[in-house]
Order: sequence, then structure tokens, then C-alpha cells
Amino acid sequence: MRLMLNTLLVLATLGLFSCASQDNRVIMAEDVKSDNLGTNIVTKPIIHAFSWVIGEGVEIDRAVTFPNKDGFMQLEVAGHNRAQNPIRFEYKVEWLDRNGMVIDSLTNKWLLVSSPSKAPFAIKAVAPRTDAVDFRMNTRKAQD
Repeated sequence: MRLMLNTLLVLATLGLFSCASQDNRVIMAEDVKSDNLGTNIVTKPIIHAFSWVIGEGVEIDRAVTFPNKDGFMQLEVAGHNRAQNPIRFEYKVEWLDRNGMVIDSLTNKWLLVSSPSKAPFAIKAVAPRTDAVDFRMNTRKAQD
């Protein structure tokens, strides 16, 4: 029992101090992103086979934008699913002009992603117009 408690304390400490920074233009909903000790409801009923202690869910590793050969801004998001099970979530990319205003487009809609367990995933998007200079991406749990 004491060994298990010490192990949990070590994992909790590592979880608190090993948080990587995330691109603030990509907003992960609480029920999509990985748990942490603050959002883990009493360490998610005794740790769904221990993996919830280390935080299971979708993590975004990087989000990169660059102009493509036609002058349109392109977005590539790389992430991974840390969970023991597949996770389905939706995302929406909104492109912003130089004033920070959303560029209206038919492509501003929620799209489904399914990420296999313990696997990387990628999301790619292209701006609808050449005057896009930035983006905002939101996620939410899949609407079944």
C-alpha cells in the first residue's frame, strides 16, 4: 500500500512539472485534451488501469503555418493520442485577417477526427483566401 501511494505521489509530481507549453491558437476542450490533476475527478475512478494518472487524451505537439505555393496560408497540426482507447473529436479552424477578424468561409465548420490509441495524428487546413495571416482552432468532443 505504501509503495503504491509513493508511486502515485511521484507520478503526480512528474505530471505537475512536466507540462509542455501548447500553441495558444489551438484550444483543446476539457473533455478532449489530456487530464491533469486539476481536472481529473479524484484521479478518475482509480485510474482506469493506472493510465489516467499520467493523463490520457489528445495532446497537440505543434501547429505550423506557412504560405503554400499559391499564396494561401496552410496549417499543419501534429498531435498524438495518449489514451489506451481511440478518441474521436471534432475541430474547427477559423482563419483570421490582419485585423484579427474571422474570414467567413464555407470551410468554417466542425470536422471529425478519429485518433487510434497511442498513435500520432495530423490535421491539415488551407485558408480560403490569401489575406489570411493567422488562425484559431477549437476542438470539442465528437457529437455522435
